Amino acid sequence: MDQPAYARPALLFITVLAAVLYVWGINHSQYHTFYANAARSMTESWKAFFFGSFDPGNSITLDKLPGFLWPQALSARIFGFHPWALTLPQVLEGVASLLVLHRLVRRWAGVNAALIADTAFLVTPVAVGLFRTAVEDPAFTLCVLLAAEAAQRAARDGRLRPLVACGVWVGVGFQAKMLEAWAVLPALALVYLVTAPVTLRKRLAHLGVAAVVMTAVSLSWMLAVTLTPAKDRPYVDGTTNNSAFSMVVGYNFLNRFSSLGISAASTGSVSATQGGGGGHRGERTTGGLSGQAGGQTGGQAGGQAGGADSAHRGFGTSSGSGSYAHRRLGTAGVQSGQFTGAQAAAARQGGGGGGGGGDQNGWSKMFGTSLASQTGWLYPIAAISVICGLLWRRGRPRTDGIRGGFLMWGTWLATYFLVFSAGSVGGHTYYMGVIAVPLAALTGGGVVQMWRAHRAGGRRAWVLPGAVAATAAWSAYLAGQFSSFLPWLAPLVGVLGLAAVALLAPARPTRTPTGGRLALAGLAAALAAVLIAPGAWAVQVFNPAYGSTGMGAVGPSGTNRGHGSVTSASGRRGQVLWGDGTARAGAATAAVGRGGVAGFGGFGGMDAGGELTASQRKLLHYTTAHQGSAEYVFATTGWNSASPYILATGARVLPLGGFSGQVPFPTEAQFQQLVASGKLHYVLVGGGRGMGAFFGGGSGTTSASTATTQITSWVQSTCTPVPASTYGGTDVAGTQALYRCGTGQ
Repeated sequence: MDQPAYARPALLFITVLAAVLYVWGINHSQYHTFYANAARSMTESWKAFFFGSFDPGNSITLDKLPGFLWPQALSARIFGFHPWALTLPQVLEGVASLLVLHRLVRRWAGVNAALIADTAFLVTPVAVGLFRTAVEDPAFTLCVLLAAEAAQRAARDGRLRPLVACGVWVGVGFQAKMLEAWAVLPALALVYLVTAPVTLRKRLAHLGVAAVVMTAVSLSWMLAVTLTPAKDRPYVDGTTNNSAFSMVVGYNFLNRFSSLGISAASTGSVSATQGGGGGHRGERTTGGLSGQAGGQTGGQAGGQAGGADSAHRGFGTSSGSGSYAHRRLGTAGVQSGQFTGAQAAAARQGGGGGGGGGDQNGWSKMFGTSLASQTGWLYPIAAISVICGLLWRRGRPRTDGIRGGFLMWGTWLATYFLVFSAGSVGGHTYYMGVIAVPLAALTGGGVVQMWRAHRAGGRRAWVLPGAVAATAAWSAYLAGQFSSFLPWLAPLVGVLGLAAVALLAPARPTRTPTGGRLALAGLAAALAAVLIAPGAWAVQVFNPAYGSTGMGAVGPSGTNRGHGSVTSASGRRGQVLWGDGTARAGAATAAVGRGGVAGFGGFGGMDAGGELTASQRKLLHYTTAHQGSAEYVFATTGWNSASPYILATGARVLPLGGFSGQVPFPTEAQFQQLVASGKLHYVLVGGGRGMGAFFGGGSGTTSASTATTQITSWVQSTCTPVPASTYGGTDVAGTQALYRCGTGQ
């Protein structure tokens, strides 16, 4: 296909700029407090790699499918285990996603549409933040784009082979994001069913074959886990029945929609019994993360509450209408050891600016400022593009590719928009990456379509100025919600929008050179009016006042009108650098700047370089020296207490209770058997029991019956305390305590 001379240089420039945005500051990356443990364990053994074990001892898995971590683990095996090595695969996935999007839109609507779509995707804040974040969605986004590219080829030629490839890519995406990958199926199936140039019977047969392949690839890991004897694999987190199907369907899907009255209680989902669903969140009083846990209150506690890498959860874990528990909690957080019921409730409600703000709940969440400022700048022009694309192509042959493209992108956007509106998002901005894709594609294809209509004259010529005016007005409104962040931005967007309309309107039907130049100037002003506001957010990755967030947000995402400040996407408050040339940040910012992963427990958490603190090193040295033939160095009463030792050294530490602290693994009887058989000698009690408090558990009445609390009671009543002075530590009231169990205690 012939392309204008500027096409390839422009694509190269956009690609390089994308790589810079995604990779900027990668050397200051931090570990994802939950996921990075599994990545570390996956570098220790291929068994852990396949099953996605949280700990090097292969006792329990993640509460997600491990596919998204496979690239991270491979990167760490190649480059060594460093935060930047875990972030690098997401950068590559982002650049690849941009190039696949370009290929898709170029085939559909031409090279100019593709370049506009590339630019729109590049400047969408969530797309920038997404590919800087070590979570599930970068790999998932790339997979569904590759699936769409294969579906496009299949629909164009009516061939089975690319349609089967489409099914394979959806199945691979399932390994990254589970059932969310299947939400793209209506768009891909519809475009093939409507536009493929073969008979209806053959289209249906092809779709059936592709569906079988897609299902087989999707369920491959789950079937492998199911067919592996339980004694030969880790326990499946998030479940009461050790079933991968329960983890995927109940824990990670149905619980997402508990606010709609959907229950996962019969699926073996742990969170369905915890108060994470629907109406339970406001009914249970939480006493704290643990009665005697002390200093660990979730690792990097609430300094970035609501904005840092809160709950890692993929599509649909617990919390019906609100936010999820914070997984990577704020760096400058609570290290005092007490997380009160009110604090836990506040965290479940979503906390401050960058995270689970109150406007991320309910059916209107997609239009709330915290999500719309990261994702939704292009809503008006994308919606107008779909409507015009379908209406203006009426009467064309069934196989019309242009109409088919609008059908695919429009269905994609509508499906995910509806799913996210109905389900719980809870501060996870990076979920919106899959929304940014069709918004960008529709912007590119729609602008080109409306431009051609504008140059042709007639009533349709007014659609382009109208779409630009609507989008500029919406952008000015969103920017105006952050009045202390670049206060000139909203007026500038308004001026550009007015200029675009003023230039486009008189140039509608003219064929004179002057009219053509006016129209081109109007088009340039229109693109600037549409893209400048999201671009201002996206480039905040270069601004130290905002930095990175584990939630995929970039720039400000909340407001504080009372104090005239803005809340950054990472949850830090301060004056923006570009406002008056200063950056005043609070203690949280300073702590984040030091890179600390603080507060993993009474022993102080990890230091800025990801190493153990002095107290932790002494404890690990002592337990290792006295480990003997035991399989585990020691056990902890929560994954967050085990995390520093796994991340820093890959130590075989046994975490109890899974992520939520409610998983019945190991049971009290199984734990006692480990002790009796000599596989475990030491237990570190305290420092938090998973994230139970955020789910309405923790130390309330619910947790009293969990396996973890039963084990804790048994250890405290049966085993011998090891004084901190024995291993060179210090006694801190109410924090962690080491116990020796078994013979010779």
